[in-house]
Amino acid sequence: MIDEEICKLREKLNNSIINEEDYNIIYKLSIELDELIAKYYSIGIKSKK
Repeated sequence: MIDEEICKLREKLNNSIINEEDYNIIYKLSIELDELIAKYYSIGIKSKK
């Protein structure tokens, strides 16, 4: 499910920040997480109609 994907990606992003990985990696993960969250809310809005 998408909420599980969000949790996994959030954990991956947090670990990247903690481990002080390259900024480009952190930025890429952040963008991916934002897109997943937007998709999650989009699905939620459509299901309420």
